[in-house]
Amino acid sequence: MRNAAARSNLLVPEVREVMDIRQASDYLAISPDTLYKYASEGFVPAFKLGNRWRFKRSRLDEWMDRQSDLHAAEVEIDPHQKKPVRPAL
Repeated sequence: MRNAAARSNLLVPEVREVMDIRQASDYLAISPDTLYKYASEGFVPAFKLGNRWRFKRSRLDEWMDRQSDLHAAEVEIDPHQKKPVRPAL
C-alpha cells in the first residue's frame, strides 16, 4: 500500500505556490512562449525575481476566476481579435 502511494505521487507533479515559467505554463496548459509574452505584456499576474518571471498559484487561480467571470458576462466578442487584451489586475 505504501509503495502504491509513493508511485502515485510520482505521476502527479507537485504544484508549488511560486512557480517558474515552465511550471506555470504546465499549470495553465499553455506554451512557455505564450506565457512569457502574456507576462511581459502584463496580461497575467506575474513578478520578476532577478531577471526571471515567477507566478503565484493563488494569484493565477484568482485571475482565471476573474477571466472566466468576465468572459461569461460578455455578450459580444470581436471575432477578429487574436488574443486577449485585458490587463491583469
